[in-house]
Amino acid sequence: MDHVTARPAPQPTLASADFWAAGGDGELRIARCGDCSAYTHPPLPRCRSCRSPAMTMTPVGGRAVVAGFTVNHQQWLPGFPPPYVIAIVVLDEDEGVRLTTNIVNCDPSDVHVGMRVRVLFEKAGEVHVPLFEPDPERPERAGTTPGPPARRPVPRPMATPRKFEDRVALTGVGQSAVGRRLMVDPLSLTADACLAAIEDAGLTPDDVDGLSTYPGPAPGGMSEGGVMGLEEALRLRPTWVNGGAETPGQIGSITAAMLAVAAGLCRHVLCFRTVWESSHTALVRSGRWHPGGGPATGMMEWRVPFGAVSAANWIACQASHYFHRYGGGRETLGWIALNARRNAALNPEAVYRDPLTMDDYLAARMVSTPFGLYDCDVPVDGAVAVVVSAVETAADRPRPAVLVEAAGTQITERLSWDQDTLTHLPQSLGPSAHLWSRTSLRPGDVDVAELYDGFSFNALSWLEALGFCEFGGAADFIDEGRGIALGGRLPLNTHGGQLSAGRTHGYGFVREAMLQLRGEAGERQVPDARVAVVSAGGGVPSGALLLRADR
Repeated sequence: MDHVTARPAPQPTLASADFWAAGGDGELRIARCGDCSAYTHPPLPRCRSCRSPAMTMTPVGGRAVVAGFTVNHQQWLPGFPPPYVIAIVVLDEDEGVRLTTNIVNCDPSDVHVGMRVRVLFEKAGEVHVPLFEPDPERPERAGTTPGPPARRPVPRPMATPRKFEDRVALTGVGQSAVGRRLMVDPLSLTADACLAAIEDAGLTPDDVDGLSTYPGPAPGGMSEGGVMGLEEALRLRPTWVNGGAETPGQIGSITAAMLAVAAGLCRHVLCFRTVWESSHTALVRSGRWHPGGGPATGMMEWRVPFGAVSAANWIACQASHYFHRYGGGRETLGWIALNARRNAALNPEAVYRDPLTMDDYLAARMVSTPFGLYDCDVPVDGAVAVVVSAVETAADRPRPAVLVEAAGTQITERLSWDQDTLTHLPQSLGPSAHLWSRTSLRPGDVDVAELYDGFSFNALSWLEALGFCEFGGAADFIDEGRGIALGGRLPLNTHGGQLSAGRTHGYGFVREAMLQLRGEAGERQVPDARVAVVSAGGGVPSGALLLRADR
């Protein structure tokens, strides 16, 4: 990839240093178990198969097959100009071991799922980055699809017949102003949404005895400062607090609040989520905000060296594998985007409300194949807050309570973007199966679906994971938009989703579900909506909630 002028270097760790150094002698090395011989990547202290600690870095042949890929067209890094190919390759030695990498030394349009490739190395600072190129020494096997097909996981049985969901209700919801580049203090947005939610629930700030948020303090316009910031602003004196990113999706903070209320720790928990990505980006571009730098660490250690810095790149690889395995193409995703825009036209709060046609969708600039501009959600500034209350207090609230039928939280796949599910959005299958194990309701009972659409393919994955159609059946279910329209078999993302209403990062779907179940959604109201499903998490981890009306 000779057009890369400054490939970012990873930060080798005590676990990964041998991997990044191995290319110095031209060999690819992968951690291998001395007991069961299974390979594990990235390097871990225990075998992914048998949990043995007998792990050693072992040379492999360096040959692989492309399992998913994307041609990136977006300039993410200054020294890494597009277009370039990001791919997930499956090593010949073990189909359970994949590398995210770049495919080089060929035209990007020639790359395809099933392509046989071989490793070569490029030095970046003190490390050796493994890239892959077409392998002329091995003929391709026609009709093969690398990696296993999707299987619906079998969740753990309920630990007790007593459901914590039955002890709580969602009694209030509030939203701040939402828009592009509002250029206001994000903590003020949080306070606006929280006070609106408290008022909506018929409570006073003194009634609130718990706070729960996602992800807590975070960089890049993804948080206002978490519990500490809001408590300083409003002085609520909670008896229980929670904040963190390792939850079942962004709405995992709501699930945590439900558990606290069900356990008797508190009676009214204020849950909140704030983003100010749009203003943050404007500040960075103007030079008024200086982002941190340095070698890539954490999960980005395995992505940034290949220019795979956006979830658009990671999820696009799964989308390419899906279409290779099941057929179809961009038009299927286009109907999801068009449906979102049609619904947003009925939502006065939506960021984008202008009509959108399939021609507009297909003509829009490409971001990371198969995702174009309208496949990607809209970064905004805004906050949403939800009040979780003890169910026995619901009758005292001024608005109809929304009851929680079930929560889906179980992890059944590796917590990775590239090492497990290739057919669907990672971590959509486990929470979906777990959700239905906690209720007698079934997909046919759902009146409205508010499914996370950070990218259009996310919503497609959730439709299939939740069982509204079989794997590979989304195109027929969507039916050129008719199946997911407001008057269709399953109205989807009725407020416009994040694709048109703006990325309020999971919480906006809970708010919309509450409005629908309370009959307060205005022109976009689904008649007699009584059951709604919500999903959140644009990857790992993720979660789902099944909500029902109390009216």
